[in-house]
Amino acid sequence: MLNDIILTAAEIGGLAIIFLLLYLSMDIALSTLFSSKLKRENSWISWYRSQSRLTLFLCFLLTSFSLILFNGYLLYQGTNVVQFQLEQFRAIPPHFWNNITVATAKCLLLIGLTQLTLRLFVQRLIRRLSLFAQNFDQIEANDESINQFFRFLARVTTLGFWILITVLSLRIFRFPAEVLSFSNWALATYWLTVLSMVIIRTIPIVVDTLDALSLSMVKYNGILRIYQQIRYLLPIFKRCLELILYAGTAGLVIQNSSLIKGLAPFANKAIGLIIIYFLARLAIATLRVVIDEVFKRGKDLSDMEMQRRLTIAPLLKNFSEYVVYLASLVGMLGILGIDPTPILAGAGILGLAIGFGAQNLVEDIVSGLFILFENYYLVGDYVAAGRMEERPVEGVVEAIELRTTRLRHPDGQVQIIRNGEIGSVVNYSKQYTYATVDIPLAYEEKLEAVYPIIENVGEQLKLEHQELILEPTQIEGLESLGKNLVLVRTVTKVKPGQHLHVQRIIRKMLKDIFDREGIELADYDIAPLES
Repeated sequence: MLNDIILTAAEIGGLAIIFLLLYLSMDIALSTLFSSKLKRENSWISWYRSQSRLTLFLCFLLTSFSLILFNGYLLYQGTNVVQFQLEQFRAIPPHFWNNITVATAKCLLLIGLTQLTLRLFVQRLIRRLSLFAQNFDQIEANDESINQFFRFLARVTTLGFWILITVLSLRIFRFPAEVLSFSNWALATYWLTVLSMVIIRTIPIVVDTLDALSLSMVKYNGILRIYQQIRYLLPIFKRCLELILYAGTAGLVIQNSSLIKGLAPFANKAIGLIIIYFLARLAIATLRVVIDEVFKRGKDLSDMEMQRRLTIAPLLKNFSEYVVYLASLVGMLGILGIDPTPILAGAGILGLAIGFGAQNLVEDIVSGLFILFENYYLVGDYVAAGRMEERPVEGVVEAIELRTTRLRHPDGQVQIIRNGEIGSVVNYSKQYTYATVDIPLAYEEKLEAVYPIIENVGEQLKLEHQELILEPTQIEGLESLGKNLVLVRTVTKVKPGQHLHVQRIIRKMLKDIFDREGIELADYDIAPLES
């Protein structure tokens, strides 16, 4: 009885030593795999260590409790525990212990060689490659990406070696075929994942390096100038490549698994959708840049031609975007195995029905086309537009779209008008316009003395502002007679869209010279700015 209790205690002590060795081995492996300088990884390692310690302790308690129950059951039946276990050990063939000993020696040798190889060759080689890559291209922008990549490469290579050693150890100990098959699948899955992760970590290095080189060569190459305008797509490009690699890796892993092999086609569909999405974004950005380059090119263009180009360019951009969106939608539906023909036909019928119901929308689009084709106004023109019975809106044309026109009022606010509601249009930017200024004079003033002063102001204005004035100021004569004043009207022929600015200049010049000459102006209710 006492011998049985001592044997049970010794077996529990042996289990404690085994579990302690397992914990120490896991701790050494974690310390080898991860650098202690990385705080984020240290926190993860600390959590993993605590969970491993708890798991091993629970396994030790469960195993010890099972052993005590088993030995207690033998004692309850009156069986000698020592004798029973000795008989069980004697029943094991002697060559089994020889094989276990040889296999254990081989595994220990493999572990020692692996540890030596990792420390003396692999880790040193990766550190040297990291320094060489950072100094090779003489570009500091990608040094951090290179450093992170090689640290990642060191970790996954170390872990890969240990997984390989685990698989070889299972083969050496001649585990069942099912266990060996699963270990081979796990090893292949790991290296596929590592390969995709290495490529993913390489993408930022390659992209950042090419981007830095491209920016340094922009002034030497016109095509690279276009690249500079679409380089904001670089983060999207990186992300799409990462998602493609993730999906491809998942597809290969699923393909090698008999349980979930049927899900592999979904990975290919995901890759196709990602590619179409990025190509659509790239096509839209490229078309926008190309349209700008084509329509803004040309040194001998007149102001009218440049205005027409600036007006048509946004419409072409919008139209090209719609075409790309439609083509992308058709491509995505094809990848998903959905025939787009019925959907497009239904959308056409629905659009026709909506067109009949949305007459205002059709009216706006048709009016917008007539505005463009008949050249009512262009981007940059100063216009007044609206129904004759209502107060028109006015301002500089900022954009002409299919449905609306955007005007910037002289006060600064943006006015958006439906093309179908524009009505009559007054364009102040066609060839020339007149800056009209009315001067209220007191009855006591002699017109024969005032007219020469106004003419001198017109000549001075022409000399000082030749870029705005086409003809000197002309006196139209008396516009109206009042009880306390006479209203003299002057007109100045100016360049298109400059009438408001010139009116302000004339008023200031007249005010200054009237103050010097002592000419009295009459009380006059100032109307809104002349148009």
